[in-house]
Amino acid sequence: MISHGLSLIGTLALPAVILAELDFKGILLLALGAFLVLLGILFFVFFAKYFTLWLQAYMSNARVGPLSLIWMGLRQVKPGIIVEGKIMAMQAGVGTDPDTGITTQRLEAHYLAGGDVPRVINAIIAAQRADIDLDFDRAAAIDLAGRDVFDAVRTSVYPKVIDCPDPDKSSKTTLSAVAKNGVELKIRARVTVRTNLSQLIGGATEETIIARVGEGIITSIGSAKDHLQVMENPDQISRAVLERGLDAHTAFEIVSIDIADIDIGENIGARLQADQAEADTRKAQAQAEVRRANAIALEQEMKAKVAENRAAVFLAQAEVPRAMAEAFRKGNLETTSRNGN
Repeated sequence: MISHGLSLIGTLALPAVILAELDFKGILLLALGAFLVLLGILFFVFFAKYFTLWLQAYMSNARVGPLSLIWMGLRQVKPGIIVEGKIMAMQAGVGTDPDTGITTQRLEAHYLAGGDVPRVINAIIAAQRADIDLDFDRAAAIDLAGRDVFDAVRTSVYPKVIDCPDPDKSSKTTLSAVAKNGVELKIRARVTVRTNLSQLIGGATEETIIARVGEGIITSIGSAKDHLQVMENPDQISRAVLERGLDAHTAFEIVSIDIADIDIGENIGARLQADQAEADTRKAQAQAEVRRANAIALEQEMKAKVAENRAAVFLAQAEVPRAMAEAFRKGNLETTSRNGN
């Protein structure tokens, strides 16, 4: 057992003895060999994992270095997304534009911030094809704000139509407005809008456009003399609403407002007048009932006073015999009679 332990100690001490016997040149060669081995391992890893991506970027003139691909993997960035975005930008001719600034570092930063790199690149390409001023910084900001930047560019090129009111977001299918003559009109409008990229960040959404258009339509109908005027010229409502500048501080620009349908509802004015007349009748009946009750109360009061006065008469009549008896007793009645004779 002791000899086995001594042999083990001798084995462990052998590398130290060898290192002690090596001179400076030998150590340098050993370190160089270890570095070459490490470099070979890294090259093998790169060749096995990133060579295809690097070759795609190189053939597309995307200028993504091999070390950049390795650092992307270490930073938990998917190199395929970055390389694909860079290739798309270069092939579309927007990657070299100094105003857009589509660099590998910016794409990585946008990815790490939670952005959608392919959608941003597609939006910039679509904007460039449509001659719309959209650089990478603005597109990335719109994407990080939670807006669909590609859909915003597409809406700028192809305006979309919004129903007012929107049946998907409201239980009502029409707007109800009343003209000055009291007739109700039920209207359904369609608003054509395009995206305003300059106000997309912080601008109001579709709900605000729908609410403002609905308010403008109701106000315009309420200012009309009668419902026939509105039905004869529905375009007057559209012009009046457009003149209000309803798209201010919103993410959209209103192209047109079209009245899709108009239906006549109830004659609310007549119904209100009938309800008012009925209310007046009930009020008059209540006032008459009050007057009748007051008259009955006054009559009962007068009857009470008559009974009171009659009682007073009875009391006075009852005092007459008493006074006569008193007079007889005192002899005043007889003296009066003699004097009268």
